[in-house]
Amino acid sequence: MAPRRLLLVGEGNFSFAAALSETLGPSTSVTATCLQGPADSARDPAARRNLQRLREQGIEVRFGVDCTQLADAFELHDREFDRIYFNFPHCGRKAGVAKNRELLAKFFQSCADVLAEEGEIHVTLCRGQGGTPADKPMREWHNSWQVVAMAARGGFILSDVHPFSCEAVPGYKCTGYRSQAKSFHVEGALNHIFTQSLPFKGSQPKIFKIRLDDQWFSFPEPEGLAGKLNRGFLEAPSSHPIRTINEKLISELGKAFPLKRLKCSFPLLPQGPTSVLTHWNCDILSAAFWISLCEDNSNSESLPGGTRQDMEDFLVSFSELSLPEAPGRDSKEEAHKGTYDQAKVCLRPSLLVHVQTVIQAPDFLPGSLHVLSGPVFRKCHILPFRMPAFHETLLILGFNKNLKDGSLQSLLDHLKGILESLLTQISLEGSKLSSSSVEFVFQPNGKDYMINVKSHNFGPGCAKDLLIGSITTSVPSIVNKDQCFVFVSMNLDLLAMLVWAISDWRMLWTFDNRFLKNFIPGKIEPFKSYSLYPPCYAHDISFWIDEEKGFDELEFHTMARAVSQDTVTSIQFLSCFQHPKTEQVSLCYRLTYQTCDKALTRQQVASMQSQFRKEIQQRLHVTVR
Repeated sequence: MAPRRLLLVGEGNFSFAAALSETLGPSTSVTATCLQGPADSARDPAARRNLQRLREQGIEVRFGVDCTQLADAFELHDREFDRIYFNFPHCGRKAGVAKNRELLAKFFQSCADVLAEEGEIHVTLCRGQGGTPADKPMREWHNSWQVVAMAARGGFILSDVHPFSCEAVPGYKCTGYRSQAKSFHVEGALNHIFTQSLPFKGSQPKIFKIRLDDQWFSFPEPEGLAGKLNRGFLEAPSSHPIRTINEKLISELGKAFPLKRLKCSFPLLPQGPTSVLTHWNCDILSAAFWISLCEDNSNSESLPGGTRQDMEDFLVSFSELSLPEAPGRDSKEEAHKGTYDQAKVCLRPSLLVHVQTVIQAPDFLPGSLHVLSGPVFRKCHILPFRMPAFHETLLILGFNKNLKDGSLQSLLDHLKGILESLLTQISLEGSKLSSSSVEFVFQPNGKDYMINVKSHNFGPGCAKDLLIGSITTSVPSIVNKDQCFVFVSMNLDLLAMLVWAISDWRMLWTFDNRFLKNFIPGKIEPFKSYSLYPPCYAHDISFWIDEEKGFDELEFHTMARAVSQDTVTSIQFLSCFQHPKTEQVSLCYRLTYQTCDKALTRQQVASMQSQFRKEIQQRLHVTVR
């Protein structure tokens, strides 16, 4: 839909307003403004002619409007512009980059007061001024106007950028170069289009409530998992790409094997010596998110974590949790009570924890492919394709030992073909956009495999080797003299990223509705981000460690993820220093902050870094230098 209300600021001779008004329909209104008074414009013959044209068309013109104080120029009922234009902003005369950056920052902050919720800000800059990779050539960051960083101070993100063409607005003549009647050099100029960013949420964790049999418990959202519980990406009627890719995968597998889909319960697992965790996968528990349950008898309709409907997704029975027997208890009910006296559970780190329950169920069907899909959670180091929460699909196939080689090979062949088909993007016209190759890599035990994908979907010359899953054929703890089992575990988030060329896993978890608008049913096209060229901010931190208590680097990364609200994209180890006299050891790391879907300012990053310094000193037993 065409924008209804346009605001033009910083008009010099009003030639842009006059030219633009000729291209607009009757339903669009234009307000053209300039900083100068009417007397200044009257001295310019070109400005007088353009103003006459505007008045004849009924265009509103305002003088003396400061683009850094737009709220002062418009009454509350007269705001809500759909689009704001600022062509070739400049402080005047020989103002340097610092002054012009400040002009942009104040302009964007002012726009926040008068722009409609889904409005756009169009800022045209001369070649190189913006400081983004779209500039050819691109200036050094410190020598540019840093337009994306300045927009972030007003809560805006760069959503599009394209060449500025004077031919598109015949009659436009940009003047004001160094406060003179001279034109700006428009060759190579770019139009930058900004939109509103979602704000960062408060640091207070949400509180979730869950019913276990006849008791209600509550627990806070774990650190590092903000916004990642109870999202329902895999549930109907979700149109999330993770559900799309899962349904496509299962549909294709169903053409080759009898299929049985299993319901996935809420991902809570109890603490205890005997549970669903078998010894061949218990190593992942070291990275599990442990949470403490507190008995909660408050009204479930007024929960800080959500409504009654939200909580229905959390209902779990004791049988689903496969709770361990508590020693010294005679009844199962008392055993359950004993478990929750301990009040310690973890979020499921993998669907593999459910394998034993599935294959020992009375209705397990050998020869059928049993499919389980759901979210899993595990602590991890901050790396581009490592995520603390993702969606996993688990395939379980049981077959007669005599048929092992044939059944296994059939599954591998079909799976490889399906994955390669999914990972080869075909446009509507049928032209191949990009392709990927799938390889099953033998593990040292000579029986199991890792599923490796080599993809070119992230741009020319940008090949990625990603491990998206595993195939387990040797399970010593599950013994059946007549049957063998194969377990295939796949990371659906990585699979979706590969198919749609989504370069940042955090984008899958955004709350911004613009993300899902990229995905058209029945059509696979590379994802186009609505937040371009977000700036990076690097901060170093060094600290003395307590060698007796040790240093947990995984917790260090998890805390950085939590404090920064997932804006830390990398943590680089820089150096280790040992004091020659005290022999105390100091470590130094570099943290890089960058968002994929929100506006992030230098001031916000400084605040996060300051909070991080306090947190690690208090909780990791280090002394920050």
